[in-house]
Amino acid sequence: MHKKQEEIANKADMIVNGYAFTRQGESIHVLNLGNPDKASVMRMNGEVLETSMDDIEIHIVQDYLARNLRFLEV
Repeated sequence: MHKKQEEIANKADMIVNGYAFTRQGESIHVLNLGNPDKASVMRMNGEVLETSMDDIEIHIVQDYLARNLRFLEV
């Protein structure tokens, strides 16, 4: 893992199967730590605001978020 990914992983609120989830206000920033060109910004309900992920990866990340949302809520 490169230094930048390591920094993001250390600041993440949770990591699920190589995806770092970081809450920023009412949005969640998601980074694929194994492929850092793949990232997404979502609302807490999983609605995608911005992404560089393909449809399959988005659905995977949305599922991870839905299953683990309780760990991100304040």
